[in-house]
Amino acid sequence: MALHMIKLVVGCDTIEELLEWHASRGPGEPWILRTRQTPKRAAELVDGGSVYRVFKGVILCRQAILDVNTVGEGVTARCEVTLDETPIRVAPTPRRAFQGWRYLDGNDAPPDLPQDSFGDVPTDLARRLREAGAW
Repeated sequence: MALHMIKLVVGCDTIEELLEWHASRGPGEPWILRTRQTPKRAAELVDGGSVYRVFKGVILCRQAILDVNTVGEGVTARCEVTLDETPIRVAPTPRRAFQGWRYLDGNDAPPDLPQDSFGDVPTDLARRLREAGAW
């Protein structure tokens, strides 16, 4: 079973907003998640792991982890996690707030949703249905 990472999304309420934010950074920019702490189990994360994204208390998508690198040395050291460009929607799963990131065992990860399961439902309506527990 793969090891995953879970991280809160701050500043975006939907997957679409996250995609728009990344697109505004410039064409061809790799998707890099920057964090202060380098995971000690980085090799396990790169071996089939994903970053699961929490939007307003609900896990909504994941992105495959391609690489984990430590940049800098000493007190200025930071971690850069290179992610796949395409977020994959997962079954909406409630998650309490936390700081930084956490490991997520493969057994606890929500299942992927079929790409056609959303149809033309507006993002705001889908969010309200999730909040009401109807979706």
